[in-house]
Order: sequence, then structure tokens, then C-alpha cells
Amino acid sequence: MSSTSAVVIGLGSIGTRHARILRELGLQVSTVSRREGSDYPSITQAVAGAQPDYVVIATETARHADNLQELAQTGFRGNVLVEKPLFATPAAPPKYPFARVSVGYNLRFHPVMTALVETLNGREAITVAAYVGQDIRDWRPGRDHRATASATADAGGGVLRDLSHELDYLLWLFGPWHRVAALGGASGARDIDVDDHFDLLLDMQRAPAVHVHMDYLDRQGIRRIRVNVDDDTIEADLVGSRLTVNGKAMDVASDRDQSYRDMHLAAMRGIGPVCSLPEALGVMHLIDASERALRTKTWVSP
Repeated sequence: MSSTSAVVIGLGSIGTRHARILRELGLQVSTVSRREGSDYPSITQAVAGAQPDYVVIATETARHADNLQELAQTGFRGNVLVEKPLFATPAAPPKYPFARVSVGYNLRFHPVMTALVETLNGREAITVAAYVGQDIRDWRPGRDHRATASATADAGGGVLRDLSHELDYLLWLFGPWHRVAALGGASGARDIDVDDHFDLLLDMQRAPAVHVHMDYLDRQGIRRIRVNVDDDTIEADLVGSRLTVNGKAMDVASDRDQSYRDMHLAAMRGIGPVCSLPEALGVMHLIDASERALRTKTWVSP
């Protein structure tokens, strides 16, 4: 690990988690937030005072572009990790002066995902089904879910953005995509005005039939991907930390912070499989295409 000091911008639940994990990795960590308890009130003051070599942006999605621009104007030239999704809209960013920009799709580093990649071993899939669902009311205990960024369109909320891990790892494993169709929207069941469920059908380069389901509704809480290749059926259960091949299950050792630790180490070192800026923009373009497919009730191509 080459980085020794970090600044975390944003002190919500995910920013607090990033700061804790980086401290556990041995970095000197300073924080930027309007919340009480932060070290600095602005990015400019934090960079001048803390002299970091690694910066994490963990604010609301809608603020990421402005945060990156402000960080660039401070003269910072180190590595940056931006929480997922990269932006609220797929507009191409300016050329940043940083050493590297990575995006926080930590599920690439989940031990079950690693086991899935090893089992697939580059084989093309015939069918893929990805399912992620969790009741939004359970995400942040003690907070009104209706007042969170996840439930607020202006903050960049909604399932396509909040749960875009699925889109990232599908592009990473099976992309690029050729066309997408969509069903979904805001059901009203959780008293929020953002999309709380989406189903996508995708035709992808290494998987001709891909189904993605994501929702804010599931009372059990599930995150799985099921893949049929020539002679094998493989299911990766990221909540249960289990990989099943042809009905034979194997538990995969993991803890809730491991994927974040490994992601940060990769982002600081500039090594794979951390999500790059172009890859994260690809996720944003797929989100935009999925929303257009829903509105037009047609297949949409890149």
C-alpha cells in the first residue's frame, strides 16, 4: 500500500464506513462534511490541511461531479475513489488531473464473486439471471427511509442507481451489451417517488439472454446471480456467502468489510479489478438506456 493519508468527503453511513476501514488499514484519515464531527468544512481546506494522497468521495450521487471539480481545482493529483454510481446522469466528465479515478463497485472484490469468476473461467454464458432486492426501510435503522438520498430523485436515488452493482458486474463479466428492454417504476408501496423496482432484459456479448431484477421491496434481502454455461449451472449467493455448482454448495469465507478493504487497496495501487472511470461511465449509459427503454416500451441499443 503506497497511500498513507486520506480524505473522505461525506459522512453519511457509507462515508463513515469508508473512513473507519481506511483507519483500520493504517491510514491517517480526515473527513469533510457539513455534519457535526467532521474535520473540515470544505474540500479545499481538507486538501490544504491534510495533504492527502488518496481521496474518497462519498456524498450524494448528484454532488459527485461538483465534488470532483472542486477537488481538481485544489491541485490534488493523487488517486480518487468515487462511491457508486459515478454520476446521476451519463454526461461525459472533463479530463481530470488526478493520477487515477476509480469507482466504488466493491462487489467485484466479494469472495463469492471471485469464486464465480474462477468457476466461469472465461466461458460464455447461455443464460444469466441476477436478482437483488432489499426493503429500503431496513437499510438505515433509525432513519426515515423517505428522507434518505436513496429515496430522493434530486439526490440521484432509485434502484437503477442505488443497486447498480448488478449492472457493473454484468458488464464486467459478460459485456458489452447490445440491446436492453425494461419494465418497472415507482409502485408507491414504500411511499417514495423514485423507481423502486426494475426488470431488465439484456443481450450481451458473452451472454445472449440476461435477466436483471432489482427492487427496494424484498423483505428477505437477496443478492444472487445464476448462470447457465454449457455443462454447469452456477449460482453465487452474495448474502449467504455461498457458491453452488450443479446443486453442490460451497461456503465461501467472507466478512462484511473484506470487499471494501480489498477495493481500497486496489484503488490506491491502481490494480484490477477495481472499476475504472470509463467502465463506470458505461454503467451510467446502461442506466440511461434502461430508463429510455422503460419510457418508450421498446428495445434500446447503445
